[in-house]
Amino acid sequence: MIMKVNCAIDCNMHDIIHDLQILIRQPSSASNKQNLVRCANLVAAIMTKANIKTELIYLNDREGDVPPIVFGEVKSRSNPSGKTILFYNHYDVQPEGPVELWNNADPFSGDVDGNYIFGRGSSDDKGELITRIKAVEYYLKETGDVPCNIKFIVEGEEEIGSLHIQEFLTKYKKKFACDGIIWEFGLVDSKDRAVIHLGLKGILSVDLVARGPSHDIHSSLAVLVENPAWILVCALDTICDKNGRILINEWYRDIRITTEEEIRIIENEPFDEDDFKNEYGIKKFVNNLDGVELRKALIEKPTCNICGLSSGYTGQGSKTVLPAKAMARLEFRLVPDMDPEKQFARFQNHLVERGFENSIELKMIDGERPARTSINNPFVKSVKSAATETFGKAVISVSSAGSGPMYHFKKILGAPCICIGGSYKYNRSHSPNEFARLDLINKATKCMASIMQTYG
Repeated sequence: MIMKVNCAIDCNMHDIIHDLQILIRQPSSASNKQNLVRCANLVAAIMTKANIKTELIYLNDREGDVPPIVFGEVKSRSNPSGKTILFYNHYDVQPEGPVELWNNADPFSGDVDGNYIFGRGSSDDKGELITRIKAVEYYLKETGDVPCNIKFIVEGEEEIGSLHIQEFLTKYKKKFACDGIIWEFGLVDSKDRAVIHLGLKGILSVDLVARGPSHDIHSSLAVLVENPAWILVCALDTICDKNGRILINEWYRDIRITTEEEIRIIENEPFDEDDFKNEYGIKKFVNNLDGVELRKALIEKPTCNICGLSSGYTGQGSKTVLPAKAMARLEFRLVPDMDPEKQFARFQNHLVERGFENSIELKMIDGERPARTSINNPFVKSVKSAATETFGKAVISVSSAGSGPMYHFKKILGAPCICIGGSYKYNRSHSPNEFARLDLINKATKCMASIMQTYG
């Protein structure tokens, strides 16, 4: 029987910070294709140093436009026929801009200030990745073995929709086979409770483009020439009502009915409304939601969000132009059983029905289907037990409001996926001044070791 690691002794924070800083200081935005292979090699080096058997896997067995997956594996000598946990993470990060809003001029500093480490990727997702690697490393150092088989998949395209993960999983299905998957993140709320998410929403990202004259022209000609910005605004105005309900025909048709058990979990999930409002500087929620209805909306409700708008001139001084083009990027969050391809087709039909078929170009950027793990899956009990032991208190959430390629993992590998980790709820990921709390990185490392022990 393998000995349980005493992580209170073995979690060397100096070592953890050192390796995390190595990763933070390597910019690796998939959107900008920033040195992704170089970052993959850094991850592989840290995993190899931890005595994890590691390799870079390319989709076509060679370097190309698709960044590699860093695959790692440790087979349990004492329990080789036992369970296999797969840790899924990513080494790509969001673009750092706008740089001028960072308190430190270098968004990739990895600077430590008290209990905080700053920099793009400190929380999403390099900080979480380090907790998984270090849990395995400390187990091996302490006992010379791991209590269950361990695998790692660390990809480089998560922040742009995991464009090739389905192909990787299909091609290497046997190599990636596992019994349970620990997802790439997990939240800790403002009261330091670990929140265990059993699923993710899906997503559909689209671009709408309206075109006018062949080039920007003098605004006095607006009496003769259609302005594409007005066309776009009119199109956007047809998508949602003032309460956020999506007006596209049959948009809600395929939604799976939430089970009574899921509703009970949602009703009992803690959510500090005042804390949330204070963090984001808002006075009320959409449609004045509160209480149980607010929590239900966060998990059950599809959304339509305008991520960005661009057209014409908005710089200093006056420039009276009629723009040649107007563009908007939208994202729709989806719930089970909504399919992004079907929803995109419904959106296309909507624009035709509203008379925009010749004036709006619609392009699908990416899409992911939603996914959930059943509360009754035995893996959930193991994870919650480990999280409660480490964080003191853990709560189950039916689903995160975020998205990712969980559907492909569940469908192709046939294993339950659970989000658990040490990312503080308000860590500013995807924003300037992203940070991670070092005390939570420490606890998350212990939690990963405890999950290995409990599940093994």
